[in-house]
Formats: sequence, structure tokens, C-alpha cells
Amino acid sequence: MHVTIVLPCYNEQDHVIDEVDRICKTMDASGQTYELLAVDDKSTDETLERLREAEPRYPQMKVIAFQHNSGSGTVRRIGTQQARGEIVVWTDADMTYPNERIPELVAILDEDPSVDQVVGARTTEEGTHKLLRVPAKWLIRKIAERLTASHIPDLNSGLRAFRRSVSLPYLRLLPPGFSCVTTITLAFLSNQHPVRYLPIEYYKRAGTSKFHFTKDAYRYILQVLRMVMYFNPLKVLMPPALWLLVIGLGKGLFYDMIVHPLYFPANTVMLFVTGLIIASLALLADLIVRSRNDA
Repeated sequence: MHVTIVLPCYNEQDHVIDEVDRICKTMDASGQTYELLAVDDKSTDETLERLREAEPRYPQMKVIAFQHNSGSGTVRRIGTQQARGEIVVWTDADMTYPNERIPELVAILDEDPSVDQVVGARTTEEGTHKLLRVPAKWLIRKIAERLTASHIPDLNSGLRAFRRSVSLPYLRLLPPGFSCVTTITLAFLSNQHPVRYLPIEYYKRAGTSKFHFTKDAYRYILQVLRMVMYFNPLKVLMPPALWLLVIGLGKGLFYDMIVHPLYFPANTVMLFVTGLIIASLALLADLIVRSRNDA
């Protein structure tokens, strides 16, 4: 088995079979050996029933039914753990991604052994709350680029292919929700696993979006900081520590010593001490990360 496609399905009854048909026809035409794991995340509509009905028509599809709603991140994690393919593909069942291009993503991994992940980088934004999502996603992406020292055209694309063997150590880090795609990107980049980006079109979704702007944007920001803290805490903690130290030292030497010599106000002391504490935490966290990596 060469490719495993993990397809989270939640309340997609009106178009899930169209998506399955598109994926299977594309993969059949590519000549690659594959399996399609269609995972129903405890849908409240007839998604599971329609998948069960279609299963005999698609011999490469395996339907998995969750007993309770767990989130797309959990679906992708369990699907990747159960995958038999050397390459795992993540995508969605809402008709937004050009799944007919999956063989292109896989081909890049086959042709270039130095690449560990290929991400379908969207060239347009067709999601809900577009006026809010575009600037918020740009800001989060820029923070991630700054913290990982990498160019990231699309931080949270749902279409990607990666080597299963490389991903296994990071699966336990995946959160249950949408930010799992952000997590796997940052995990690869933070550990120097090459990621390549393939420009793709992005279409208006079929059905109802499960994205909640305020809640999910907040989770994205936390996940970016959490992942970089997990792999490189110095990049998160040391800049504010140094700024506090510089501000405290500068205020003490060039203002306090002039206005009231030999007296340092409490706010100056607090700035300097807080900077020292954060710097100490940064060094301690970095030591823990290095010890964990060496183990």
C-alpha cells in the first residue's frame, strides 16, 4: 500500500459520496495503490448511512464510525495511526479542495526524497467570515513565520501529503479541532523536515461551515505559540525577556540615576527582575527541550 487518504466526514450527507467518487476515480486513474479511510465523526445526519451504502461500490474505501464527536484533529490522528500507506494524505469532504490533484502531491514526495510534506497552498479565500478571517490568518501566519524562521504560504490548509514515518512522533501533539493542520505544519518546520507548497484553487464549501471565527482563531494563535514553545521556547520567551531587561537597565541608568541618583524606583526593579525571571525560564525550557530530544 502506497497512499492512505484520511477523509473526516461530519454532517456532509449531500455531497460526501460525490467527494468519495472524485477521490477514488482520481486515484484509480493515477495507478497508485491506495486506501481511502472515510471516518464519520458521529454525524447527526445521514452521512454514515450513505457511506455504508456506497462502500461496496468503492473497494478501496474503508468506513470508520466514531461513537462520539471527537473533532477533525482526532479523526486525522487516528486515521494516520491506522494508515497502511507509506504516504498519508489529509483532505476534507466539503468540496473545497481540488482532490483531483492528490496524485500531484504524492508524486512530489516520490520524486524528491528530501521533501517530507507537501501542502496545497490556497491562492484564494472562500471561507465564511472572509473580512475577519483574511487579516486574522495573515497575522497568525506571520507570527508562525517569525517564530519558525520559515516562509509559510498557507499555514492551515486542509489538503496535504506527508510521509507517515516522519509524522508518527508528532501525532500525539495534534489537538482535536481544526488547528491540527497548523500543528503538523509547525511540527515539521520546527524539526527541520522540508515542507514544499503547491499552489491550489480553493472553492466555496458545500453544506454548512463548522468554523467558529472567535473560538477557532483564538485556538490557532495558542497552538502556534504552544508548538513553537514545545520545540524552540527561546524564540517565544527570550525576546520579551531581553526587551524588559534593556528597558529596565536603560531606565535605571539614563533616567533614574539623573532624576534621583542612587535610587531605583520599584517599577524599574520590577522591569529588570521580570526580565531576569523570563530569561531564566526560557533557558530552563530550552534545556528541557534539548534533554527530551537527546533521550
